[in-house]
Amino acid sequence: MAAPLDMEPSALSLELLPTDPLLLILSFLDYRDLMSCCCLSRRLNQLSSHDPLWKRHCKKYWLISEEEKSQRNQTWKAIFISTYSDLGRYIRYYATLKKAWDDLEKYLGQRCPRMIGSLKESVREEDLDAVEAQIGCKLPDDYRCSFRIHNGQKLVVPGLMGSMALSNHYRSEDLLDIDTAAGGFQQRPGLKQCLPLTFCIHTGLSQYMALESVEGRNKYEIFYQCPDQMARNPSAIDMFITGTSYLEWFTSYVNKVVTGGYPIIRDQIFRYVHDKECVATTGDITVSVSTSFLPELSSVHPPHYFFTYRIRIEMSKDALPEKACQLDSRYWRITNAKGDVEEVQGPGVVGEFPIISPGRVYEYTSCTTFSTTSGYMEGYYTFHCLYYKDKFFNVTIPRFHMVCPTFKVSTARMEPNHNEYAVDEDEDSTDTDEYEDRRRVLDIPAPSGRCPRHT
Repeated sequence: MAAPLDMEPSALSLELLPTDPLLLILSFLDYRDLMSCCCLSRRLNQLSSHDPLWKRHCKKYWLISEEEKSQRNQTWKAIFISTYSDLGRYIRYYATLKKAWDDLEKYLGQRCPRMIGSLKESVREEDLDAVEAQIGCKLPDDYRCSFRIHNGQKLVVPGLMGSMALSNHYRSEDLLDIDTAAGGFQQRPGLKQCLPLTFCIHTGLSQYMALESVEGRNKYEIFYQCPDQMARNPSAIDMFITGTSYLEWFTSYVNKVVTGGYPIIRDQIFRYVHDKECVATTGDITVSVSTSFLPELSSVHPPHYFFTYRIRIEMSKDALPEKACQLDSRYWRITNAKGDVEEVQGPGVVGEFPIISPGRVYEYTSCTTFSTTSGYMEGYYTFHCLYYKDKFFNVTIPRFHMVCPTFKVSTARMEPNHNEYAVDEDEDSTDTDEYEDRRRVLDIPAPSGRCPRHT
């Protein structure tokens, strides 16, 4: 006999589903919801403990590999729970930072293994709590998470956070361990509640992280300090911004390193940025340029922005032997952000007259300064053929731009009578060789970070 049409169908229960479709549904749940299902019923408790469901979460949040799982001899669920009990507060950051550290170690292990030996083991949660109590400020969770993986590095050369070298200036930044960073915690005016992240033992240069929103800084902002040389108030410190958070600052740096964005030169990471468009080929010779901004030699007040550039000159290996040539002179056209143009000509490059032959590469480093926050250079080299002495030709140097990073002006400049010195903002300097032509002297700055003056 047919059931009455007005009879209500029985309510559909999730638990009545067969096991396979139910497991499929559970596989889409996040770890929080999966854990909650364990408390709903005996059957859901059983199914929610199905080990393959927790494998995905272990790999997603903790980057646990099959090999590590077999070494620990635990179920995926047990591994997830035990790891969560130790690192649960960092679950938003851990996978991203762990991958960055793993990628960096793998990359440097192949190219500069000496640097890997300077890394320190992770710290404990109680060590980080003790530092917070010591400095009286809370550390951001992404910063704490990174130090649960590696406690920075020893104070050695080369530094993990990149190097830069000119003829009379060298910088190499170490990533400070937590105790050294805490020892350098600042409470003085101009750097109130700022924690150093890096340190260069040659120049005293550091990158700082603001632990509170004071003196015009955003909380957790990362910057290079730049004392205002025109202010009477010593607490007037401008800032070149390098990051908005520790996670963004560290992972973006690692990404540039492991993707080849920063070159490895003499077992060191050099922070030169190369624009792939910044390449010019004339005949068999290719010229490419990479650039870098040097905050320790720059200032906002007075406006003095220091850049270094690295030029690579290469002759094709397929060129004929008679194409061998020697560089005689250089010509530069230098333009600042105001459109002011300066032209520079001189013999050779950095005091040398390199010979270029098929397959050979010649590289050199030079520098320039601008009184504006950006500018560009372009020009050409003049060569003569070695086989045909009277044959001269020009090789194009591609236009390359140099831009100062974002900066913030010190709030102390708001005080009255802060100007003490006048400055000629139109003074732009030229390349390093022209420095020598004009007998200018470049001094290494003192640890205070004050920028050098030209004499």
